[in-house]
Amino acid sequence: MSNTDVSKLAPAAAKQKINIAGLLIEGRAFAALLVIIVFFSLMSPNYLTVSNLLIMSSHVAIYGILAIGMLLVILTGGIDLSVGSVLGLAGIIAGFLMQGVTFNSMGVILYPPVWAVVVMTLAFGAFLGSITGVLVAYMRVPAFVATLGILYVARGIALLITNGLTYNNLGGNDTYGNTGFDWLGFNRLFGIPVSVVVLAILAAVFGIMLARSAFGRWIYATGGNQRAAELSGVPVPFVHVCVYALSGMLASVAGLVLSSQLTSAGPTAGFTYEMIAIAAVVIGGASLNGGRGNVRGTMLGAFVIGFLSDGLVIIGVSAYWQTVFTGAVIVLAVLLNSLQYGGKRF
Repeated sequence: MSNTDVSKLAPAAAKQKINIAGLLIEGRAFAALLVIIVFFSLMSPNYLTVSNLLIMSSHVAIYGILAIGMLLVILTGGIDLSVGSVLGLAGIIAGFLMQGVTFNSMGVILYPPVWAVVVMTLAFGAFLGSITGVLVAYMRVPAFVATLGILYVARGIALLITNGLTYNNLGGNDTYGNTGFDWLGFNRLFGIPVSVVVLAILAAVFGIMLARSAFGRWIYATGGNQRAAELSGVPVPFVHVCVYALSGMLASVAGLVLSSQLTSAGPTAGFTYEMIAIAAVVIGGASLNGGRGNVRGTMLGAFVIGFLSDGLVIIGVSAYWQTVFTGAVIVLAVLLNSLQYGGKRF
């Protein structure tokens, strides 16, 4: 088999069957989203207003960005439990840098520009993700164990940096003035929140990458049959490292968006967000066994989770019950996935 002809790993008929099944699952997710919208619209007249839809979409943007990275990992047959902690750490790193870096020997406080803060934060997220990828690809550490370890490492670093405290007023302070850091969270382009625009751009870029690029075919081949992918010339370890690095970077993007919306960063931010990301991917039709799924379905899953959560808030459901409902949705999504594709052990 040719090294470059990875697309022939599955017969055309099988591919068509998978595509049809995928469309049916995405249709199921779309139907669930419609039911959620209709139900909460009947329960609250404010639910379906334009202003509320934009607010909910800005919340969904965080879930969606996180879920794109999770999708890449799940497509290779892995899992990333660290994204919630990396999201929280990204906000802390940004907050730490925005407070100014002190050079004690010189008595100088340096305030890096916002673009530098963003670049350094994204680079650190990608670095953490690449560590996970190396552990999984080269050290043969199970993805569940490797990402669980990075989860605690990232959360611990966040607590050490802040000593358990929260960075406030990231949009500006008396010393440094307006930083512009809140631009992601509060500004709008043509009436659409910037965070939603960022999600749309990322969804388009990664959707095209998965559907049209050689690297996208490598990802699907790795998750579909890793041994066959290796024999056909796919650099499987390289693919694993890249998808975990991208997942870490996208988690940092989500962390920056969340911190920008709140203009603050706390060490516990992003707690359990990894479960929401997994649920969004699964609801959107991806298989936990790897090799099946797409960005379009993942976006539908993110909107299902986001619109459900915000709807429960609007109708006044207790925060405790919100947790119960969200957990039930996650369990149901994984159960349906298991029935559809079979179980998965990480």
